[in-house]
Amino acid sequence: MKALIYDAPETLDFRSAPDPEPGPGEHLVRIHAAGICGSDMHAWMGHDARRPAPLILGHEAAGVIAGGPRDGERVTINPLVACGTCAACAAGRDNLCGARQIISMPPRQGAFAEWVAMPDANLIAVPGDVTLTRAALTEPLACGWHAVRLARQVVPDAARALVIGGGAIGVGSALALAAQGVGDVTVVEPNAGRRATLEAMGLRALAAPDDSLFDVVIDAVGLAASRATASACARPGGVIAHIGLGEDRGGLDVRRMTLQEIAFLGTYTYTAQDFRDTAQAIFDGRLGPLDWIDLRPLSEGAEAFRAIRMGDVPHPKVVLIPDGVT
Repeated sequence: MKALIYDAPETLDFRSAPDPEPGPGEHLVRIHAAGICGSDMHAWMGHDARRPAPLILGHEAAGVIAGGPRDGERVTINPLVACGTCAACAAGRDNLCGARQIISMPPRQGAFAEWVAMPDANLIAVPGDVTLTRAALTEPLACGWHAVRLARQVVPDAARALVIGGGAIGVGSALALAAQGVGDVTVVEPNAGRRATLEAMGLRALAAPDDSLFDVVIDAVGLAASRATASACARPGGVIAHIGLGEDRGGLDVRRMTLQEIAFLGTYTYTAQDFRDTAQAIFDGRLGPLDWIDLRPLSEGAEAFRAIRMGDVPHPKVVLIPDGVT
């Protein structure tokens, strides 16, 4: 098969790679769409020791099953493979499984390729009226869905929310807030092109926060500066849901958070139920038209990574399409 392979920092090569071999209970999936995630960018820049080169990146994907009893079924892929038997899995928190694996991290290759092998339970059927490019957004949107669900457990009556970051995770969080009943949502995004895209979607987008305080603040960036913004903008008794993994130190105003009883939640990926719920919300149209995608050929993936790095992509999400897929 052909694949986009990460060979060294800021180096991707489109070349032949071994076809994946499905294990017991797994299906071979022909990839039709695979999104570029922030974690793919971190790996490409050499900032993620969990993703050593050479490696096929990509974990936001959808495609068509080839062979077996589900042959020809259109599916979106939950890339997180849990053991199913540990205490975390038994509690429905499979995202915290100590034995979890995710495609795009060894030993599992990723989805910037023509084929991937996945367990049956990780493949969610996609209705015929939903495009596979939209279905590939399930994974990044599920991250926001999970964070919003956890934040609303802390502040059930949340009415106002701030999302820091207008990339796919931030956009997904904003859409999930609206879908889960939070009516007043503001997104902070410094990139003017992205702000224009957000505003065209009907979202309120600012270059920087004003003096308002919010029931829920979602940090979809994860830098010291964004954490400083989050801890300044949460109202007393509010909650910060932290998704971003930009850098691991600094930013939080712990004194203010302590004096104002502001909760801080680290939120990692999603549970299998969150993934299913997000997929259903996409299928039902509750997350909008999802027309903010920049489609590019997988063979030109290296150029797409560079464009994202340079801030030249106004769309929240770039999705790569393998050659020959229609």
